[in-house]
Amino acid sequence: MKHIQGLILVALVAFSSCKQEEKGLDVSWKSSTENSVWTDKTYQPQPVEVIPEATIVVNTTNQQQTIDGFGGCFNELGWEALAMVTPEEKQQILNDLFSQETGCKFTLCRMPIGANDYAVDWYSHNETEGDFAMENFSIDRDKKRLIPYIKEAQKINPNVAVWASPWCPPSWMKHSKHYACKANPEFNDLPEAWSNTEELVSRFITEPEYFEAYALYFAKFVQAYKEAGIDISAVHVQNEYNSAQNFPSCVWKPEDLGILISDYLGPKFEAENIDAEIWLGTVERPQLERVTDVVEYGDAKKYVDGIGFQWAGKGAIEGVHATYPDMRLMQTETECGDGSNDWKAAEYTFNLMKHYFENGANSYMYWNMVLDETGKSQWGWKQNSMISIDSKTKAITYNPEFYLMKHLSAFVMPGSVKIDTAGDDENAVVFYNEAENNVVILAYNDASENKTVQFNINDKEVKASLDAKSFNTLTVNL
Repeated sequence: MKHIQGLILVALVAFSSCKQEEKGLDVSWKSSTENSVWTDKTYQPQPVEVIPEATIVVNTTNQQQTIDGFGGCFNELGWEALAMVTPEEKQQILNDLFSQETGCKFTLCRMPIGANDYAVDWYSHNETEGDFAMENFSIDRDKKRLIPYIKEAQKINPNVAVWASPWCPPSWMKHSKHYACKANPEFNDLPEAWSNTEELVSRFITEPEYFEAYALYFAKFVQAYKEAGIDISAVHVQNEYNSAQNFPSCVWKPEDLGILISDYLGPKFEAENIDAEIWLGTVERPQLERVTDVVEYGDAKKYVDGIGFQWAGKGAIEGVHATYPDMRLMQTETECGDGSNDWKAAEYTFNLMKHYFENGANSYMYWNMVLDETGKSQWGWKQNSMISIDSKTKAITYNPEFYLMKHLSAFVMPGSVKIDTAGDDENAVVFYNEAENNVVILAYNDASENKTVQFNINDKEVKASLDAKSFNTLTVNL
């Protein structure tokens, strides 16, 4: 009799646990594998006897940084690729990136100031040597590609914020009078005598009249875009200021960037009432001092609103976050691979996302949203893109990283907060949206077989069997 009573008690406990899990538990679930992307999964509470292989503890009061948004970069070659398809197909691609209903819901995107490596060719907004008054400044070139690209995106989402960074100042502001820092006869005509890959030595002419003219150049850029109907939310002072490239680039000594910000750019924006923020970006080296030497120079800290990181800059973000805990941080350009556009690239990018968000990043940028099938820049580097368009067949391919970005950006809204988790959380990142009172989990099953993972969210349990090698976004309404 006691044995039967015991069995009844166990059954009641099990039934009660299942009912407790079911009651009021509202979970939506998207999953992607290499062979089946963006599939709807139906969440069904699993029996208590199913033992999870991993348990992740989520307490929504353990809040970290606020999320500002997600996006990519408006590049000239992206607009050129979009021109290859029909107007209807082009609109669908843009909707898939920017629609706030069905797309990636991008809200924060980058653009270059002048040419970058994914421009059609080299240009700046003033190549008139010695024009310190910027009388010949012009954004006419951008009216052909970048401005239409941005405006088409903003037709879909008028709230897309745009930030901008130069890869190179006007070439006459450099000692070499050339856009490149490294000679490569196949791709540029920089004389070998001016080819120099040494770091921490400024290629910019660090004289007052050049600093003043460059600050004016930034100001005119923001003002000209405003007149064109596009507000520039922020400028990052130099793309990869330690890197000498065969494409548009400019190496800076960190202290000289500090001078630019502290003594010229900050005061210029202040005097002109320019409301675009000034960021130190983009940091692509792991040395903390290459950041602090800029921020701590003179009044630079007064003007620096945030710091952006890409590539090897991932090695600096932890130290920067510890040093400046209140500073906003951005991952400015996800590592763009070698044009593979495969599942392994998405796996690598997931780990990058995890790293940046665990170390304080408020936002995450992809790089090229759209490219042709070659993925090549005009300076020879083949890179990944979210979407590829075949120049011969006009076939459109949504690459794995498109879906990975969407797994976050379509669910983690600006204003959400990153949650500090515990347990077996090496392959998950979690956010809380207070406005909707929901938790968004991006979890990757890196195993070659299905894995049952349990998420203990406050007083609720969510237990799900994740497909082998799958990205999963679970939205749990509390």
